Amino acid sequence: MTMINATIAGKELLWFNNTLVTIRVSSADGEDGICVIEHRQPYGDSAPLHVHHNEDEVFHILEGRIRFVLDGRERIADAGETVLAPKGLPHTYRVESPEGARTLTVTRGSAFETMVRKASRPAERPDLPPAAVPTPEMIEALTRLCAENGIDIVGPPMG
Repeated sequence: MTMINATIAGKELLWFNNTLVTIRVSSADGEDGICVIEHRQPYGDSAPLHVHHNEDEVFHILEGRIRFVLDGRERIADAGETVLAPKGLPHTYRVESPEGARTLTVTRGSAFETMVRKASRPAERPDLPPAAVPTPEMIEALTRLCAENGIDIVGPPMG
């Protein structure tokens, strides 16, 4: 199978775990190192509980409903809402809407973007990748890449 570097409107498309991500603004594009990544996520998608040490993580929900746990407190966010996960606080989320969700993740600096790029593969098409259960090797690789970029995985994804 040949991998292609797919793009939408000139933006890079990547498959990050079971999601489709588009780097809308790279941290290298501006003086302040702002990064904006669009995520298309299937129902049930959940990140492991993790802590960012280098940056706040801002989630803006474009479509769908997502349940967040931020520092032990639960919050539901719908399309049009924005959630801040301050650096240093453990957080996770789970896509609750059956149709999936589409979000923008905004960070400052290159750490999160670097981790996403290294943990991803070029998208073969502008759609979600085939669903896959993470193997122990995939979990180990993601844990290592996160640690290398100032993110500690401190618990499992939401069930």
